[in-house]
Amino acid sequence: MRNDLPPRRAGAVRTRLLSVIGVVGVGAVAGSLLLWHAQVGDFLGLAADKEPVVSTVSAPAVGAPPATTPAVSTPTPTRRPTYPPKTPSTTPTTPTKQKTTETTSVVREESINGLSPKLKARLKKAMAAARADGITISITSARRSATKQQRLLNAAIKKYGSYKLATRWVLPPKYSAHVQGKAVDIGPAAAMTWLNKNGWRYGVCRRYDNEPWHFEALTAPGTKCPPREPHAVAKAD
Repeated sequence: MRNDLPPRRAGAVRTRLLSVIGVVGVGAVAGSLLLWHAQVGDFLGLAADKEPVVSTVSAPAVGAPPATTPAVSTPTPTRRPTYPPKTPSTTPTTPTKQKTTETTSVVREESINGLSPKLKARLKKAMAAARADGITISITSARRSATKQQRLLNAAIKKYGSYKLATRWVLPPKYSAHVQGKAVDIGPAAAMTWLNKNGWRYGVCRRYDNEPWHFEALTAPGTKCPPREPHAVAKAD
């Protein structure tokens, strides 16, 4: 009996060899085609670059945020306004009040501040001496305004019925010693009596018989007072 196994095995080997050769051939052909295709693509510029080309036109700087990123502003701390230090007022209040009071006293009839310097100085000495004797001299009317004097004259004319009789008591403003600050009316009756008796020592004298309250600086201090006049007389214009 003959053994045919070896010939079959040889045929199988041949077949496998041919298959391998065919596969290798096909691979070689395919490789050749791919290589040819790449070369043709390079030649025609159809193949894509391995790395993309990035345009640098209008490109942001390296490290800078994109244009669409909103800028973040750093908040500035709010500073409180500074004010200059308050300068304390150097205007004294007390002297101002004293000045106001003195100015008001000048226009008051009951004050000696509106009198002439001579009569004011003499009357102050007489008032101090009377006070030492227990007598208080009160000022009832010192310096008057021309308006007030004219009003008193008009009332006197109405009371006595004529200008001539009225001027025995009230002179017109342009002749009045009160308007000039050179006459003073005093009270009460005890003060009138004391000053009528002692006024000459200080140069202050009673002028009219009909006005025991009316005094003027008519003589030098220590000199006898001149004789009194019966009443005032208006000068002829």
